[in-house]
Amino acid sequence: MTRAWTHWGTSQHFSALRLPAHDAGTRLEGPTLGRAVRGGPFALDPFDAYQAGVVTNPNVVVAGSIGAGKSTLVKMMVDRALRRGRRVVVVDPKGEYGALAHAHGVRPLVIGRDGWYWPPLLDQHSGYDFVTTLLTCAKGSALSDDERYALDRAWRAMGSSNIRVLAQLASRLSPFLDDRVHEGERSLALLLRRFTDGDLAGLYDGPEPPVDFGGRLVVLDVSAYWGSELMSVAALSAVAAAQHLANCAEPGYLVLDEAWALLGDDASLRWLQGSWKLSRSRGISHILVLHRWSDTAAVGAMGSAARARAQGLLRESESAWLFRQPPDEAAEMAAVLALTRREEGCLPELTRGLALVRYGHARSLVQLTPDERDGTFVDTDAAMRSARA
Repeated sequence: MTRAWTHWGTSQHFSALRLPAHDAGTRLEGPTLGRAVRGGPFALDPFDAYQAGVVTNPNVVVAGSIGAGKSTLVKMMVDRALRRGRRVVVVDPKGEYGALAHAHGVRPLVIGRDGWYWPPLLDQHSGYDFVTTLLTCAKGSALSDDERYALDRAWRAMGSSNIRVLAQLASRLSPFLDDRVHEGERSLALLLRRFTDGDLAGLYDGPEPPVDFGGRLVVLDVSAYWGSELMSVAALSAVAAAQHLANCAEPGYLVLDEAWALLGDDASLRWLQGSWKLSRSRGISHILVLHRWSDTAAVGAMGSAARARAQGLLRESESAWLFRQPPDEAAEMAAVLALTRREEGCLPELTRGLALVRYGHARSLVQLTPDERDGTFVDTDAAMRSARA
């Protein structure tokens, strides 16, 4: 018998079938993060990619199961950014970035323990927006018209001062604490008291000098609030941190690890949506780190505005590092990011440290290659190994 050939395949056909014979990667210069499975060294800096026209915005989403490699990737990205002169603020929900901070000679700031956290505000308008978002998040619902009116009056009376803002507002409204006539002022005074003498005392105001944001790396450790109902309030430190980054001439990274804490709060989500849209003008690359893709589904019911906003952030992140996901999570991810069936099918099969990387219209399979230096700060399993020993 003789074999009858019915079709000749070329590299052009392979490319059309998303089966490239070789992956050229991003073709960007700079420190590498890994190797393309069908190519060579792989570098992807969000700002370089934007300047080269590879992506249209510098925002990044990182998603993956526990132990798949997302923490290793983010720490490698931060280290390489710092070595290039970038500025970085990390919101650390579990206290896992201490080793990285120490590698760069920085002491992590533990929110709720280290005194006063209130960096300089960009201007009166952004300061007012931040305070409104913070109070709304603490209250758990939107401020009433009466509370808004009381806040507006107190804010205007403060003038241009941005020193101990919450304490000043609380002091101005404290005469209304026992006032049963002016309900708006009294309700706002009670809310502000939580930040000065209540359960949120020390979180944003305190007697100590302001935190120094002059360094290139700021790690905000909010692990004291991990798993509590106050987590979203503590995580809003990212808002003020981003305002600090926007004051800098150099591009900056804002890392939001375990981002569900912010996505789950409507006030925070609204702010993030606005910050995402200003990322290019402010020179900020938001790096949104998710464990379960279904976290976005938990934000709100199908068709709700909150869920649409959360998924909008993911769609508007031009770069995505997608690590291993179980099949049901992969299906949700594929729906939000418009992945092909083949891409969806590969997600559950990815091994540790292997990611499907989306950058603009391109895709690459990339194996992370941490070097000896990376090994000093990327290990998040040390505690588990010591427990087994």
